[in-house]
Amino acid sequence: MKRLLRTLTILLAALATIFAVAGCSNSKAGDTQIDKEKVITVIASTNVWGSVAKQLGGQYVDVTSILNNTGTDAHDYEPSTNDISKFQHAQVAILNGAGYDEWAAKAAGQSKAIVIDAAAAGGKKTGDNPHVWFSAAVRNKTADEITAAYIKLMPSEKAEFEKLNKDWHTEEDDLEAQLQTVAQADGKMPYGAIESVGDYLAQDMGMTDVTPKGYKNATSNESEPTASDIKSFTEALKKGDMKMLIANSQEKSQLSDQLTDAADSGNIPVVDITEQMPSQYKTLNEWLKAIAEQIQATQKKK
Repeated sequence: MKRLLRTLTILLAALATIFAVAGCSNSKAGDTQIDKEKVITVIASTNVWGSVAKQLGGQYVDVTSILNNTGTDAHDYEPSTNDISKFQHAQVAILNGAGYDEWAAKAAGQSKAIVIDAAAAGGKKTGDNPHVWFSAAVRNKTADEITAAYIKLMPSEKAEFEKLNKDWHTEEDDLEAQLQTVAQADGKMPYGAIESVGDYLAQDMGMTDVTPKGYKNATSNESEPTASDIKSFTEALKKGDMKMLIANSQEKSQLSDQLTDAADSGNIPVVDITEQMPSQYKTLNEWLKAIAEQIQATQKKK
């Protein structure tokens, strides 16, 4: 009996040792997993650039976008204390620039993050049309700057970041090919714009902006167009001098309703383009392709 008890004691001790070793082994594996889960903290002023940042970083980045709601006006946005704090803790901060999100530029300037200004990357400055995410040239330049920042912060994953960058550029090339298809179908299609939100995209499709000059100058300078400017615009729409009207539902006003009604009177298709990316889209390129398809549909109705 004593021999049996001694044998059981030895067996239990051996099992305890095995479990202890296994526990240590699992702990080490867990530590390794945690190390792999260390990611680059990224803050973006809008979900447009946040989506690009996520595509280019994959599992190696944790991206937060401040503006996600298509009902929010980025120009007049007042950041919360929590928003400012996110910039302070970010390793990479992505701004739109060109005066579009000065609140974000100020917050990023007070942080230690690598700051990427999309407008500046694409050669745009304050005073230029700030809706630069609709510009193919700006998108390409900004994507490459984001990738460079990731490689600087996590050089061990350079190959992976370069692969993700290549994948992104493949999607961008597909988008630009689609835009060229629109241009070849009717590259000089005349359009009017209630404001400048979609101008870069229209330019990349070779379209012709025939918005009355007085109206366009007034809205570009954030001033009120004259009664004469508005009359010229509404008459051009009613007569069918424009084949499409670009509107921005984030900047709705009595004037925008008036111009939309005039377009309806002239049987002119209205393409609504928001500033923040609508929630049904996961990537910027996916959203832009949808807009291009909408414009292609207006061509077929002519």
